[in-house]
Formats: sequence, C-alpha cells, structure tokens
Amino acid sequence: MAAADAAAPNSLLLHRPSPAAPKVAAAVRLPARAARISCTAVATPAPSSPAAAATDRGVYNFAAGPATLPLAVLQKAQAELVDYRGSGMSIMEMSHRGKEFDAAIKKAEADLRALLAVPDTHEVLFLHGGATTQFAAVPLNLCASPSDPTDFVVSGSWSDKAFKEAKKFSAASVAWSGKDGKYTSLPPFDAIKQNPEARFLHICSNETIHGVEFKDYPEPNNKSGILVADMSSNFCSKPVDVSRFGVIYAGAQKNVGPSGVTIAIVRKDVIGNAQPITPVMLDYKTHADNASLYNTPPCFAIYICGLVFEDLLAQGGLAEVEKKNAHKAGILYDTIDASGGYYICPVEKSVRSLMNVPFTLAKGGDFEKQFIAEAAKEGMVQLKGHRSVGGVRASIYNAMPLAGVEKLVAFMKDFQGRNP
Repeated sequence: MAAADAAAPNSLLLHRPSPAAPKVAAAVRLPARAARISCTAVATPAPSSPAAAATDRGVYNFAAGPATLPLAVLQKAQAELVDYRGSGMSIMEMSHRGKEFDAAIKKAEADLRALLAVPDTHEVLFLHGGATTQFAAVPLNLCASPSDPTDFVVSGSWSDKAFKEAKKFSAASVAWSGKDGKYTSLPPFDAIKQNPEARFLHICSNETIHGVEFKDYPEPNNKSGILVADMSSNFCSKPVDVSRFGVIYAGAQKNVGPSGVTIAIVRKDVIGNAQPITPVMLDYKTHADNASLYNTPPCFAIYICGLVFEDLLAQGGLAEVEKKNAHKAGILYDTIDASGGYYICPVEKSVRSLMNVPFTLAKGGDFEKQFIAEAAKEGMVQLKGHRSVGGVRASIYNAMPLAGVEKLVAFMKDFQGRNP
C-alpha cells in the first residue's frame, strides 16, 4: 500500500505506526504534542514536449463546436491549472474580483482589441448565454419598442433562428432568404429588400451548418440603421473592419475558446436605450458599466480566450491567420472539385466558407457512413454533417493544423480509389 501511495503524483504520505508493532508500544503514553505527521510531496512528471503531446492526442478533431483548440494553449493552461502564476490557486478557484483575474480579463480584452483593431467607439463585452441569447438581446437593446422594424438576411439555420427570435421583440422581416436554394448562396447586395426604416440589418457572417460565408458586408439602407453580425463561426479568422458594425457577437467555442463565453463588440452610442422589458442580464449597459463583471463571469473560458488571443498575435495577427485558413480550405475544396463528382460541395464557389466545408458523396448515404467511420479509425473525428442536413462536414477553424487537412484529403483520395 505504501508503495502504491508513493507512486501517486502530489500524494501526501501519512506515516503511521506499523500495524505489526508490539502491543507494549500502545501502552507508552506520549504527550499529544509529541505525535508527528510528516508529509512528503512527490513531484509531478514534467509535461511532455509539444511534439510528443501532439502524437499522444492521436486525432484531428473536425468538430463544428466545441472545436479544436491550439495545442500550445492547452499546454499552457495545463501548466497553470493547479497554481495560476504563483497565486497558489487555479484560475477556476479565485475571485473574479481579485487582482489575478482582473489582470487576465483586461489583457484578454486588450489583445482582442489589438487583433481586430477594435476602435474606442466600441465596447468589448464577455457575456453568458451563447450566441443564441443574443438573438433576443440584439432587438431588445437596439429597438425602442417591439413595433420597430428590423431586417434579416436569412442565409442558413442560424440566421433563421435569429430572425424567429427577433420577431418576439421587434417587427422583424426577411429581407432575403436562401431557403429555396437550400442555403447554398448569398445575395447580391442590391437583392436585399431592406425596409428604409429598419432599425438594424442582421446577417450571419458564416453559416456553420451550410458553409456559406460573407466575403464582404452589406450596408443598411437606413442611414441611421445598424449592421449587426453573428460571427460565431468565423470570429477572429480574418481581419474585419469593426467600425462598420453596430454589434458583432460570437460564441467562443468555434475559433477562440471553449464553450461558456460569448463575446459582443457593441458600439457605445447604441448602449443604454434598451426596451423597458429587457432583463438586466440582457442589457448591454449592465455589462458595459461593470466591465463584464456585473456577476460572476465564465472565468475559465475567458482565460482560455485570452491565451488564444495571445497565440493569434504570436502568429502575426489575423492577416496571417487568414492566409493559413485560405490555404487549408483551398486544398480541401480543390480535392472535392477534382474528384469528378465523387465528392460534391453544393455551395456556390464565390461564397464557400473557409471554416466549415460541407460535402456529400455521390454514391449516397451508406458510403457517407462508411467514409465517416473509416476516417475516425484513421484518427479524423467529428466529420458527420449536422443532423439537419446530413452528409459530411469538415470544420477547419484556426486551430486545425495544415497536417490535419492534408491527412483528410489524402484519405479522401484513397477512399475514392478503393470505392470507385
């Protein structure tokens, strides 16, 4: 038993008299202060090298979200998990109002501002509730009453959900819908039938399920209108002119962190005019006035986001990150297009997503199941398409290494060769 205890990392070894000690020893009375308990700390093995850790992980994770995170970020979080920078506490244990977390959230905001060149005209908020909560928060904050008109470009499942939720809190209209085309295209901007009185125009910059991505952004026809974007699945994948938007919101779990935190970038002049019915936790002013600390925020998720922002800056910023993403996506799309119709991506080429690549196999559903199962055996997981559309989907966010995409396309070519 003692040997087993000694092998446990960070175990505390409690030294007691042996059970086999002579009974006479029990008759000896010692003062209470003479009893001694000694603790021996057994050192935790040093973390493995990055190369070894990459090998140990064994898979490339193509999940749409929660999604793969940079290995360097995971390793740094692992090293700091038990004792955050000499504090004697994990960041999951410490007060969100303590100096350690205060420094962490401020640095996360500063690094995000640097990455996206967020102007001083905009607040950066770290929120609860996922991007789905923003479907209600946006009209509640930007509309004076539920009768205010709002416009939506419905380019896929997520913008459709945003529109349906906004109908509860505004006079929401569909300015354009891609439903008839099975959400495989985006409109020319002059085809968006905007209400000139609309309080805002809402878009989803990248549809995670259907794989369509805006390469540029429309302008509201209403000169005092606001452009709003759900950027959950391409947030921080490329440079964006934040000044064009009144609100940008994004769930972190695709590109910049774990699930649990939503980031909103909100123009300051639209804050403070929420509808009277707005719950306190959905009012942007609540969070802007309290530096995202009105209540306990998702501390660990914000900390991980901060590490991801550091990693993106270390790569040279979002212009460099976009180049890498375009290269990865190009390899995958070229393989699909060169397959002679064996693999089919239904999305119009001009609006294909750099983040989420949906495709089907011409041979049908059984072959898709076989494809997904065999890919998983080869260490490529989470390739099944969304339950609403089926097929295959490869999500190749910032943290997906080039080697992962190269392995996938090699497998695709091999699979086609074995299953003509």
